[in-house]
Amino acid sequence: MAQSVLQALQAVLPAESPFIALHEPQFEGNEWLYVKECLDTRWVSSVGKFVDRFEEELASYTGAARAVAVVNGTAALHVCLMLAGVEQGDEVLIPALTFIATANAVSYCGAVPHFVDSDERTLGLDPAKLCDHLAENTEMRRGECYNRRTGRRIKAVVPMHTFGHPVELDMLCEVCARYGLVLVEDAAESLGSYYKGRHTGNRGLCSAFSFNGNKTITTGGGGAILTNDQELGRLAKHLTTTAKLPHRWEFAHDQVGYNYRMPNVNAALGCAQLEQLDGFLANKRALAEKYREAFAGVSGVRFVEEPTFARSNYWLNVLLLDRCAAGERDKVLELTNSAGVMTRPAWTLMHKLPMFANCPRMELDAALDLEARLINIPSSAFLGGSLV
Repeated sequence: MAQSVLQALQAVLPAESPFIALHEPQFEGNEWLYVKECLDTRWVSSVGKFVDRFEEELASYTGAARAVAVVNGTAALHVCLMLAGVEQGDEVLIPALTFIATANAVSYCGAVPHFVDSDERTLGLDPAKLCDHLAENTEMRRGECYNRRTGRRIKAVVPMHTFGHPVELDMLCEVCARYGLVLVEDAAESLGSYYKGRHTGNRGLCSAFSFNGNKTITTGGGGAILTNDQELGRLAKHLTTTAKLPHRWEFAHDQVGYNYRMPNVNAALGCAQLEQLDGFLANKRALAEKYREAFAGVSGVRFVEEPTFARSNYWLNVLLLDRCAAGERDKVLELTNSAGVMTRPAWTLMHKLPMFANCPRMELDAALDLEARLINIPSSAFLGGSLV
């Protein structure tokens, strides 16, 4: 089967390339021009017109009321959890199948990750299983949810839109309302993805996006906090700019803040990338369609498509081996990578990592199953064609 997977990939990917990365950026717009302007004017650091422009255009694109640009997606999620009222000793519900940044951000607050199972349709957090888990293991005290076993308050839930595929948000919002949980979206991978016609990141109290070099658009390193609460957006901006009070010369700060500001030179790169986002997304959908067709006749594996209720950005394309072929995963990884086609397995589940091994968790049967069978394949936008 490994050979069949490689042949299907090679039928889609350019034959002349000796190495094809999993996801790499594309710079065919105004990147050089905007970055040069920063250098020429010497506005390269934490303030400048491109920071303001990037925040405004990101909010406009996603439909959010406010966007706050920060240094990376993990910093964005850290501040989102603070805005949600997560405190030391709380528990925060997150998927076990996620990038480590989700769990790390919880830990930055002094809180404890509580791991939740996944849904094979979305690859993300399963709201139905979560609801059953909370019914069996928690109790409500004065409108707040508490873990019966640990005695800790469960304050928030953080779904992650895995590889750009939106989770089932309507059902999750119902669970949050029933149990008094704050919803914070880890939308790091989902710029350009829509849940029932609405851009991801708009259903929770706030959300975090990432613009790392391997994302759909990049600022080099960077992230953003999105919210539809203007006052919360103002507070996010204040916290991420060292909580400094405005003054022409004095250095006055009114609380512990964070130097999470996105530099102007990075925002300049982001503005140029946003101008090309529609083309990137069109190409990524075209690539996904090529993969769907190429793997339609390959036995033992299927190409993962967007959920029926969503429009995905197909950030990272996913193959899922049949359960009977799960033992072939490492053979596929070895053969493809040896042939110069970069493929990767899913992240190691969070509860398997030493620092999170003793954290509370529900039964994780689906996450374990997905971890054993999932393979990411090359997903750069230019692989789908030239920009449109």
